[in-house]
Amino acid sequence: MIGDGKRLTALLPMKAHSARVTSKNFREIAGKPLFRWILDEMAALDAIDRIVINTDARAILADNGLKDGDCGGKVMIRDRKPEICGDFVSMNLVLGDDIENVPSDYYLMTHTTNPLLQSETIDAMIAAYLEAEGKKAADSLFTVNRHQTRFYTPEGAPINHDPANLIRTQDLPPYLEENSVCYLFTGESFAKTGARIGEKPLLFETPRLQSVDIDEQSDWYMAESLLMRVAAGEALPRE
Repeated sequence: MIGDGKRLTALLPMKAHSARVTSKNFREIAGKPLFRWILDEMAALDAIDRIVINTDARAILADNGLKDGDCGGKVMIRDRKPEICGDFVSMNLVLGDDIENVPSDYYLMTHTTNPLLQSETIDAMIAAYLEAEGKKAADSLFTVNRHQTRFYTPEGAPINHDPANLIRTQDLPPYLEENSVCYLFTGESFAKTGARIGEKPLLFETPRLQSVDIDEQSDWYMAESLLMRVAAGEALPRE
């Protein structure tokens, strides 16, 4: 529980097919299936009451030892409706189906493809979000990567700097990139925008090494190298 009897439900959508890295959600990486890395981190958090897995791969999960009620009773597996299956279906439709069918005060959404996200970082973002929401300073949260470097358009035009007046990159104004690592929101904020990002979001910077997102095969190799260190008990730097 996160206080005042309110509930936080984690949404971890998971599909069988993967276009660029074959069956990545269930492939073994650094000693266990990819999905188990983030699932285990979330299951260890007292703040998370339930973990909803919206999927078309219940049988594959069972083959990998996961079923309803696992992780101390937190896991709820929901069979994805046929009309919201497929590679080109908006994730917001999947989330909307979960929100409609699993009432909760707050929702946290992340992906199996963010296996390096650590429980202490999730705890920190929950605390930051609840504080901001309590002050009516935010209705949602999404995670970002900070960039302080020289950007150009594809045509070669400078975006955030003057090539004729070079300053140190660390002195450039930062640009913040939505990294899709994690989102926090309420049913009410979702209803207003139809999306996981509400009308007044809080941007939360995640540690660089915890922000690796497995989209391409090269990402897999990077994540695997880092996860081998985690599996060996090595703490990742938070810079």
